[in-house]
Amino acid sequence: MTRIFFTTDVHGSDRCFRKFLNAAKFYGSDCLILGGDITGKVLIPFVERPDGKYEVMLFGERKTIGKERLGDSRKSLQDAGQYSFVTTQAGLEELKSDKTKETEVFDRAMADVLRSWISLAQERLRGTGVRCYISPGNDDKLEIDSTLIDSGQVVNPENRVVELDGGYEMITLGYANPTPWKSPREVSEDRLGEMIEALASKVQRPDTAVYNLHVPPIDTALDKAPAVSHDFNYVKEGLGIKFIHVGSSAVKRSIEKHAPLLGLHGHIHESKGFVKIGRSLCLNPGSEYSDGILRGALVNLVDGKLHDFLLTSG
Repeated sequence: MTRIFFTTDVHGSDRCFRKFLNAAKFYGSDCLILGGDITGKVLIPFVERPDGKYEVMLFGERKTIGKERLGDSRKSLQDAGQYSFVTTQAGLEELKSDKTKETEVFDRAMADVLRSWISLAQERLRGTGVRCYISPGNDDKLEIDSTLIDSGQVVNPENRVVELDGGYEMITLGYANPTPWKSPREVSEDRLGEMIEALASKVQRPDTAVYNLHVPPIDTALDKAPAVSHDFNYVKEGLGIKFIHVGSSAVKRSIEKHAPLLGLHGHIHESKGFVKIGRSLCLNPGSEYSDGILRGALVNLVDGKLHDFLLTSG
């Protein structure tokens, strides 16, 4: 039996990543897969004052903290997927006036956390026989690719065919169809289809393949997200928010055409669930990374077939 633990969209949450690594032992999994959107979106400054204390916007509330609380405060932000750095008021003003430097600080924080994760994975998984697959998603900058490289127990399977334990071939692609946010890894549906087909054509045993495609197939239970207006406000419908299907037609066509054993998806945090497309089981565990909750999917494969699966949360 091959037991896969899959999660996605942790968006820089240190707590979620540590839970992801612990899932190998907790669930008895021999294969860990983190399927994209691994980096955070927020950078918080701790501004040092002349009296040695720090001003910070902590979860939407402006606070003043002492040096003794600096470490814990930064950790609480990182657990929620928010990067931080320490600066002075003058340093902050300089960054605000120079977007290039601001970007450099953000990219450095992002790379430092990612390096620490890879190092922790190597330390925790060394000698266990567990292989850990970590790949980027559409929200992840291209700059992280030089940090996210194969190393020991950690493999970046992006845009490759890799063989999991048990002989199951897995293709991985973190790119998405266009979104309102114009994220770093977006392409047209036609181009996305070409990229998927280029990978699918290399698979030797399609009926036992795993498709680790960050975007879910369109018009399913896995791809419903809140509709947003041109100014990025939620669109109302009645007394609530309007939801629309935002998945990929290219992903759906590829699954219908090649009928892989398993589809692993994310991207849409609100659409936790599973669906059958022909013979293929497609999963989206959803995401609650900002609360430190790890949503995942535990899948057992036996003799080239799906034995059972379970959506998890913890």
